[in-house]
Amino acid sequence: MASSPRNTLRALCTIVTIFLLLAGLAALIVWLIYRPHKPQFTVAGAAIYDLNTTCPPFISTSMQFTLVTRNPNRRVSIMYDKLTAYVSYRNQALTPSLALPPLYHATKSTVALSPVLGGAGVPVSVEVSNGLVMDEAYGVVALSVVLLGRLRWKAGAIKTLRYGVYVKCDVWVGLKKGFVGQVPLLGSPKCKVDI
Repeated sequence: MASSPRNTLRALCTIVTIFLLLAGLAALIVWLIYRPHKPQFTVAGAAIYDLNTTCPPFISTSMQFTLVTRNPNRRVSIMYDKLTAYVSYRNQALTPSLALPPLYHATKSTVALSPVLGGAGVPVSVEVSNGLVMDEAYGVVALSVVLLGRLRWKAGAIKTLRYGVYVKCDVWVGLKKGFVGQVPLLGSPKCKVDI
């Protein structure tokens, strides 16, 4: 007796359903094993070589921040592409964006970055210029170090698609007018990382 088209369709639907359930279960197991965690960033040091606010609305700066990044993943490495960094004050850039070289971050490792950020004649608002002058007179300046770029996670031979990464490190530095060199970090919580 030949099987009816209805029985054949039912068997085909059952096979497809079982296949999709098994594929979903396999994807869930792989995700649980290799689940990537965000990298962690902190600011470990700061140096101010130039902060000239005498020609508003332009500011010339030269700053160096040591950023320490940690990959908390045991099985997944991180590859950063097209990283750029800049310093901002009151949400306005004080330095032009600086392109950083690509970075490979192995599993459970820590990497330090120390870019020198700066430029001559960066336009800023009058409020930013006046705020910097007042904060320097007080001896405490709140700055933000910002990293933008793309990252990929890599587990063995498997690489993910590129994801945008935004890192913002809010730091308080002790800075008096005319001082040049290493400045104390008065507050440096962990940086905010968005992917």
